Amino acid sequence: MAKATSDWKDLRITVKLTIQNRQAQIEVVPSASALIIKQKNIKHSGNITFDEINSLEPLKRSILGTGQFVGCNVDGCHPHDVIDDINSGAAECPAS
Repeated sequence: MAKATSDWKDLRITVKLTIQNRQAQIEVVPSASALIIKQKNIKHSGNITFDEINSLEPLKRSILGTGQFVGCNVDGCHPHDVIDDINSGAAECPAS
Protein backbone atom coordinates (compact mmCIF):
# COMPACT_ATOMS: atom_id res chain seq x y z
CA MET A 1 0.00 0.00 0.00
CA ALA A 2 2.90 2.37 0.75
CA LYS A 3 4.24 1.90 -2.77
CA ALA A 4 0.86 2.63 -4.39
CA THR A 5 0.38 5.83 -2.38
CA SER A 6 3.94 7.19 -2.56
CA ASP A 7 2.97 9.82 -5.20
CA TRP A 8 0.38 11.26 -2.80
CA LYS A 9 2.67 11.91 0.17
CA ASP A 10 1.21 14.32 2.76
CA LEU A 11 -2.23 14.31 1.07
CA ARG A 12 -5.33 12.53 2.30
CA ILE A 13 -6.62 10.10 -0.29
CA THR A 14 -8.91 7.11 -0.42
CA VAL A 15 -7.50 3.68 -1.14
CA LYS A 16 -9.75 0.98 -2.58
CA LEU A 17 -8.76 -2.58 -1.70
CA THR A 18 -10.11 -5.44 -3.78
CA ILE A 19 -9.35 -8.84 -2.30
CA GLN A 20 -9.93 -11.98 -4.31
CA ASN A 21 -8.50 -15.40 -3.49
CA ARG A 22 -6.34 -13.85 -0.77
CA GLN A 23 -4.71 -11.52 -3.32
CA ALA A 24 -5.12 -7.79 -2.69
CA GLN A 25 -5.31 -5.20 -5.44
CA ILE A 26 -4.80 -1.58 -4.43
CA GLU A 27 -6.39 1.34 -6.27
CA VAL A 28 -5.82 4.97 -5.31
CA VAL A 29 -8.97 7.12 -5.52
CA PRO A 30 -7.89 10.75 -5.02
CA SER A 31 -10.38 13.46 -4.15
CA ALA A 32 -10.83 16.60 -6.23
CA SER A 33 -8.95 18.67 -3.64
CA ALA A 34 -6.02 16.24 -3.65
CA LEU A 35 -5.85 16.51 -7.46
CA ILE A 36 -5.79 20.31 -7.31
CA ILE A 37 -3.14 20.45 -4.59
CA LYS A 38 -0.98 17.85 -6.37
CA GLN A 39 -0.87 19.88 -9.62
CA LYS A 40 2.60 21.27 -10.32
CA ASN A 41 3.16 24.93 -9.49
CA ILE A 42 -0.12 25.11 -7.59
CA LYS A 43 0.02 26.17 -3.99
CA HIS A 44 -2.89 26.20 -1.56
CA SER A 45 -3.74 29.76 -2.64
CA GLY A 46 -2.48 29.36 -6.20
CA ASN A 47 -3.81 29.67 -9.69
CA ILE A 48 -4.75 26.84 -12.05
CA THR A 49 -5.50 27.12 -15.75
CA PHE A 50 -8.73 25.97 -17.34
CA ASP A 51 -6.67 23.59 -19.51
CA GLU A 52 -5.23 21.96 -16.37
CA ILE A 53 -8.77 21.43 -15.07
CA ASN A 54 -9.74 19.75 -18.33
CA SER A 55 -6.78 17.38 -17.95
CA LEU A 56 -8.02 16.15 -14.55
CA GLU A 57 -10.30 13.36 -15.75
CA PRO A 58 -13.01 12.50 -14.75
CA LEU A 59 -13.63 15.16 -12.08
CA LYS A 60 -13.60 18.31 -14.25
CA ARG A 61 -16.78 19.89 -12.92
CA SER A 62 -16.14 19.05 -9.27
CA ILE A 63 -12.63 20.53 -9.55
CA LEU A 64 -14.14 23.98 -10.05
CA GLY A 65 -16.31 23.66 -6.94
CA THR A 66 -13.46 22.30 -4.89
CA GLY A 67 -11.15 25.07 -6.09
CA GLN A 68 -13.20 27.56 -4.11
CA PHE A 69 -12.54 25.71 -0.86
CA VAL A 70 -8.79 25.25 -1.30
CA GLY A 71 -8.27 28.88 -2.29
CA CYS A 72 -7.38 28.22 -5.92
CA ASN A 73 -8.15 30.60 -8.81
CA VAL A 74 -8.81 29.53 -12.40
CA ASP A 75 -6.90 31.63 -14.93
CA GLY A 76 -6.81 34.40 -12.31
CA CYS A 77 -10.60 34.34 -11.78
CA HIS A 78 -12.64 33.05 -8.86
CA PRO A 79 -13.82 29.47 -9.62
CA HIS A 80 -17.47 30.40 -9.07
CA ASP A 81 -17.21 32.99 -11.88
CA VAL A 82 -15.98 30.22 -14.21
CA ILE A 83 -18.89 27.99 -13.11
CA ASP A 84 -21.31 30.85 -13.91
CA ASP A 85 -19.68 31.24 -17.36
CA ILE A 86 -20.10 27.51 -18.05
CA ASN A 87 -23.73 27.56 -16.91
CA SER A 88 -24.52 30.60 -19.09
CA GLY A 89 -22.74 29.13 -22.13
CA ALA A 90 -19.99 31.78 -22.21
CA ALA A 91 -17.36 29.08 -21.53
CA GLU A 92 -17.39 25.41 -22.38
CA CYS A 93 -16.38 22.52 -20.16
CA PRO A 94 -15.72 19.59 -22.55
CA ALA A 95 -17.44 16.31 -21.71
CA SER A 96 -15.36 13.48 -20.28
